[in-house]
Amino acid sequence: MSRRSFLKKSGLNAGLGVIVGAQSLTASASNNAAAKLPTLAWRMASSFGKNLDTIYGAAETFCNRVKELTDGNFTIRPFAANEIVPFNQVLDAVQSGTIEMGHTASYYYFGKDPTFAFDTAVPFGLTSRQQTAWMLQGNGMKLMREFFAEYNVVNFLGGNTGTQMGGWFRKEIKEPDDLKGLKFRVGGFAGKVLTKLGTVPQQIVSADIYPALEKGTIDAAEWVGPYDDEKLGFYKVAKVYHYPGWWEGGAQLSFYVTKKEWDKLPRLYQAAIEVASLEAHTEMQARYDARNPLALARLISNGINLKPFPQKVMDVCFQAAQETFTEEQAKNPKFKKIYTDWVTFRNNQAQWFNAAEQSFARASFGKALK
Repeated sequence: MSRRSFLKKSGLNAGLGVIVGAQSLTASASNNAAAKLPTLAWRMASSFGKNLDTIYGAAETFCNRVKELTDGNFTIRPFAANEIVPFNQVLDAVQSGTIEMGHTASYYYFGKDPTFAFDTAVPFGLTSRQQTAWMLQGNGMKLMREFFAEYNVVNFLGGNTGTQMGGWFRKEIKEPDDLKGLKFRVGGFAGKVLTKLGTVPQQIVSADIYPALEKGTIDAAEWVGPYDDEKLGFYKVAKVYHYPGWWEGGAQLSFYVTKKEWDKLPRLYQAAIEVASLEAHTEMQARYDARNPLALARLISNGINLKPFPQKVMDVCFQAAQETFTEEQAKNPKFKKIYTDWVTFRNNQAQWFNAAEQSFARASFGKALK
């Protein structure tokens, strides 16, 4: 049975309330008189360029499914970064009602409130599966919905990149002191943590990273992983590829809907958004998991220097992250409320994942099957 056939026959229910299966949605649309189904045309601003077909592609998957599930009565058109608003102003555009929807990484709005980072990723946090579990089976969605309500936004899962790479460096990081003075393109909470270690974080849109690396305006840059990084050409101007991206164990993307517009939607259209968001969320992770291994092999063949961060570097980064979490809790009640729930969930995951996932990976993936 094909993926789409399965979805149409079984539907999805993942804890976001009552989510109607795709077949039921289509049947409901067909059974309603055309006059009872309003014809709506919305716009969605993305924080990503069309050349990044996997991450931007989640928006396309979402929009196509909503159209299918509503018999074409509800259309949403995605726009790439900077076509309507800059990549880091999607939240503002949805909040103000300038556009009905957005697709973005919530930690881009860290400057407004570091609490946004929990909707994407925080250092030494959750893997992609754990993040989805916290959102759908823990208190994550409930807590984030309460937080986003203050910004006139209803949030939905919008994809996950999986664990990201540490990035491209013009010089290898061997000691913690190598981080001092390093001009590093890095987003979200990681920049605040690395500042403690003397790093100078830079938040730059994907299209501007390559020229900044090439000219030496920055010394290092992280984006997502091999598939996107190869497309963006970073290996041509920086040969050291460090891993892992300890600040993004499972970076989640989100769809935003303006609260006023969400409340006006017929329940059928609301259900279509719920179903389509979950399909797009799953699709993105699958695409990255399928494409990253092949891209990494190509990058290695091009002569990159694939290097783990030294353990002593990881240790000082972990300590700096813990200090940053403690400081932020002391001054930000919203952050503290979500951190308290999040860190309990994170620590409860550790024993199980260490016993199962991590031990399996160590035993299995160090060898090639013939």
